[in-house]
Amino acid sequence: MTDEAIVLDGFLDEETIPGDLHGTTARFRLTISPTDERTDEAILPCSVTDTALAHAVIHDLVPGDKLRVTGYLRLPRTPDERMWLVVTELAVLQTAPPHSDPTPAPTAHIERYGGYVCWFDADTTDVQVFTESGTWVGTAPDPDGLGALLKTFEHRQDAGGEQ
Repeated sequence: MTDEAIVLDGFLDEETIPGDLHGTTARFRLTISPTDERTDEAILPCSVTDTALAHAVIHDLVPGDKLRVTGYLRLPRTPDERMWLVVTELAVLQTAPPHSDPTPAPTAHIERYGGYVCWFDADTTDVQVFTESGTWVGTAPDPDGLGALLKTFEHRQDAGGEQ
């Protein structure tokens, strides 16, 4: 491990898991997206060995939470080792939108794609897209059109177009 801790902000895109049978350690993957560019996105495996912090990670975090983690980057020394962040501190910067009651059929939901937030409405095939900071990207005619919409938006941004 390096001697200096690093601080990263990112999203929890999937459930956390216990690192052992007793839940005294935890593991999760943090999606880091420092820009609105999808190619800048990285997924970093994280581990927690502090028992109290592991308990909080396993029981309090949900996919969609925006986190700030502090820890030590563990780099591989051989090709068969993995890279991960040993987390020593964690803060929830923004909680995920609340889930609706599971009994009624959902009419709409939000999904994150790196630096983008997509609004899916069950009443239409349209997908409304915003950047994480709230900038309007546009509407895709259906989920299959998201790639083209994001590519057009990123091309406009690279060309210095208006947001």
